Amino acid sequence: MALVTGAGRGIGREIALGLARDGARVALLARTTKEIDGVAHEINVLGHTALALTADIGDATTAKQAVRTVSEELGPIEILVNNAAVVWPLGASATIDPAQWELAAQINLLAPVRLTIAILPGMIERAWGRIVNVSSGVAANPDGMIGGNAYTATKAALEAHTLNLAAELRESGVTANVFRPGAVDTAMQGWIREQDPAVIGRDLHERFIAMRKSGTLLTPEQSASALLERLRTGGTGQIWNVSD
Repeated sequence: MALVTGAGRGIGREIALGLARDGARVALLARTTKEIDGVAHEINVLGHTALALTADIGDATTAKQAVRTVSEELGPIEILVNNAAVVWPLGASATIDPAQWELAAQINLLAPVRLTIAILPGMIERAWGRIVNVSSGVAANPDGMIGGNAYTATKAALEAHTLNLAAELRESGVTANVFRPGAVDTAMQGWIREQDPAVIGRDLHERFIAMRKSGTLLTPEQSASALLERLRTGGTGQIWNVSD
């Protein structure tokens, strides 16, 4: 049984669909009910099982309840894909509201950690589990996203958490890996292009406009396929770059 966060659209949607095609029962977590209901319907039409749960994973109580519900409805969680993330707040760090920075950290970093800790005991007991944390290439190239300090810092921290956890769990049967999805044509990319360059920084805005114009953005399906292919290998403590 697999749990995918941010499963209503983009990469998360394609990961959920791919896992279902591979035969997994899939729980979908996202904040937008209509989107995850749509994905659940697609999975059901394929003849597979899906559970759609509307949840704000940035809220610790809500996330904990979601894990409980998933386990009761579909059984033990064997695969966890922490895909949900926010790219905001964007702009010069001196102008950012610290409360927004903290909220981004709750979603991008603390939520994946909380979900992992909630699910991990069962994985260890069964001596099998797969944890994948979706990161970003900015973790390896922090100066490539000036104006996105919260996003860059939380993704780098998520990677450190994942690799340390993998070392801790070595020989347990539970794997933990990072996936860097590449530049993908998602709603997040579109949102950045829609922002005021004077607020988020002209260089950052122009960079995302240029990526769109270049025609080189991956589709969500292409990126998700790379993750699913690597998930089948059983490796651990690795950073999976989509282009590798």
